[in-house]
Amino acid sequence: MPTHGSMTKAGKVRGQTPKLQAKERDSPVPKVRIRSTYMKRYMLKRKPGQNWMTPMRR
Repeated sequence: MPTHGSMTKAGKVRGQTPKLQAKERDSPVPKVRIRSTYMKRYMLKRKPGQNWMTPMRR
């Protein structure tokens, strides 16, 4: 089965691309956000519009 180019050129574009620093997150990590939503809805029995809560850290 023929290949689409030689293996010596594999990864050429990725290697040439400059490395960028990661950006600072504006919102919490999805796992944290989903856990806080679960706490508000099911553990504290909050209704929509009543979603204030004190942060819980583990």
